[in-house]
Amino acid sequence: MPGNRVMFVYGTRPEAIKCAPIIRAFEQADDFDVSVTLTGQHPDMVRPINAGFGIAADFNLDIFKPGQSLSEIAAKTMSRLTPVLEEHRPDALFVQGDTTSALASGLAAFHERIPLVHIEAGLRTASITSPFPEEGNRRLLSQIASLNLAATAGNKENLIASGVPSDKIVVTGNPVIDALHMAAALPHEISEPLVAQFVASDRQLVLVTSHRRESWGEPMRQIAAALRALAQQETETVFVFPLHANPAVRDYFVPVLQQLPNVALVEPLDYFDMAKLLASSTLVLTDSGGLQEEAPALGKPVLVLRNDTERPEGVAAGTAELVGHDPERIVGRTTQLLHDPVEYAKMAHAVNPYGDGHAAERTLLAVRSWIADGAAI
Repeated sequence: MPGNRVMFVYGTRPEAIKCAPIIRAFEQADDFDVSVTLTGQHPDMVRPINAGFGIAADFNLDIFKPGQSLSEIAAKTMSRLTPVLEEHRPDALFVQGDTTSALASGLAAFHERIPLVHIEAGLRTASITSPFPEEGNRRLLSQIASLNLAATAGNKENLIASGVPSDKIVVTGNPVIDALHMAAALPHEISEPLVAQFVASDRQLVLVTSHRRESWGEPMRQIAAALRALAQQETETVFVFPLHANPAVRDYFVPVLQQLPNVALVEPLDYFDMAKLLASSTLVLTDSGGLQEEAPALGKPVLVLRNDTERPEGVAAGTAELVGHDPERIVGRTTQLLHDPVEYAKMAHAVNPYGDGHAAERTLLAVRSWIADGAAI
């Protein structure tokens, strides 16, 4: 007998990573028929994730176009997804996180009266414009979702405070931890030669990422200055910076950092390369939400290059610390963690609040219960 039809829609690397363990769990269950739709906005970054986790896409909206606006992304996602939904009529549609394409996919499902399941629901900051546009996207998704899968109890509290009924919320943990454990268990050699060389050395290694839109301009110039000062000061430490694909981001960092011998500016890394790099790192400097969750799972302190975060649990637990964009603060705190074992241990040994690697299992159970209660499908 056919199972309940569920469709996952995603198009960015973080979405692919966090959806992967959940898709695999549903595929292995005999009471669900699973389909996967790619938006196609970051095809080169999503393809290796799907391949590594053994996921095959059923549909591709192919929305990619260089330099397109957020409104174009939203319009193309909705207009191209709607015919797929009309023809195949899934019983539930899953989206992850807070991208513009996730919001557009959720709206398309809402318009077709298809129940929406929002993975990683309930992240919040104080301002709807920070981070932009993610904060606005996730607030809107929470209001139209039939089931909100929150990573933490704090996320659930945020949802309730925003008017979401508690019976539409289940705390599952974050599937990014499931994915990281899955990736770490796979045999893999880092493909980027300079990164492999740095990892093979016995030097301290700092992993750096920065791409957030709200940091464009003076904040990124300050971050670049801080990184240059750190690399020149900590000559025995190596810094690996996988650059975002957006040229607007690269222009802030490449001219400032490219001549430093202990800095590796590299193309975006395969997720499985990134998992090995993270496991080999000493600490992480990032404005990425995903790394704030992943690094603590491997005991890596995180200095967050932002003034606020929608993941306050990490800050409260001591696994992450907000250092903003101020060069003096970034340099000072990084230096302390590199040279003070006591300070380092406080962050490295803190308990990861984001999950235990069983989020996919809890998600499957939550959706089964949701169906059994007659709330959907």
